[in-house]
Amino acid sequence: MQELYAQQAREGINDTTDPVEDLRKQLEQCRQLFAYLLYFITEVARYAEADAKHRASKNLPSNDDRNVSTKIAGNQLLWQILENESFKKENKSRTIDFPDTIDQVKKIYHELLASEEYGKYIHYNGRDKKAEKDIMLFIFTNLMLPNENFIQHIEENFINWDDDGEMMSQLMLNYLQKPGCYNLQLLIGEEKWKFAKDLLLTVTQKEEYVVELIKPRLKNWDYERIAMLDMILMQMGVCEFLYFETIPPKVTINEYIDIAKEYSTNQSGHFVNGILDSIHKDLLEQNRIHKIDFKQKA
Repeated sequence: MQELYAQQAREGINDTTDPVEDLRKQLEQCRQLFAYLLYFITEVARYAEADAKHRASKNLPSNDDRNVSTKIAGNQLLWQILENESFKKENKSRTIDFPDTIDQVKKIYHELLASEEYGKYIHYNGRDKKAEKDIMLFIFTNLMLPNENFIQHIEENFINWDDDGEMMSQLMLNYLQKPGCYNLQLLIGEEKWKFAKDLLLTVTQKEEYVVELIKPRLKNWDYERIAMLDMILMQMGVCEFLYFETIPPKVTINEYIDIAKEYSTNQSGHFVNGILDSIHKDLLEQNRIHKIDFKQKA
């Protein structure tokens, strides 16, 4: 959707962008952002050991300085992440952090120290699986995401945060619930990449044909005044009706209603639903849904 929107925004200018390559770059940016978020949270948890060492090395350490808890540095979920092969490979193959990463880690860590949740965590004897997971989730959802300085740090290093932040947050929550559920080198697997690429090419190359299917259903709506994003979503939906055999039409309609609600106007979900549902019914009546790859169809 984002790539198609960018394509239409570039219309009328001298643009030589390869949409498939541009999409590949955007997906790689998503992968790098996710890897960094995962790396950052592990650094916050591991910083307990550095903090304890630093405070114990003071010339006149206090009793508190000598007794800094390092329990979280041995957190079971933390070590599941650290010992994951794809995470280790990511750390080894590229420089994950930035010049100000350690400063941001310290700030989040000190917020963690001051929290009631952390106090309860370190004073609980033993390793409870739920408690281990909950404190890591707390760092991410309560300390990282709401922190304006941290978000500014992310925005300065990842230009795609505004567009992909919500998706990245959901991926992180999924990973913290089930560590290792994603391969960091293949966050977008071959099957998903093929679908994304094929859908992009289908909508691009069948745009004129699909728009002609949409226009008669607009009735009192002026085509030129319809939100660009709504048109793109409807084009994507119609292309899935016609050319993607593994996707049931009902699933297509529901997905694009949700996307329209999330990314377009308040009325877009209802509008997209009505148009796609009408087109789907007409295509069925006319026996025009055969789910044939657009490259094989005359």
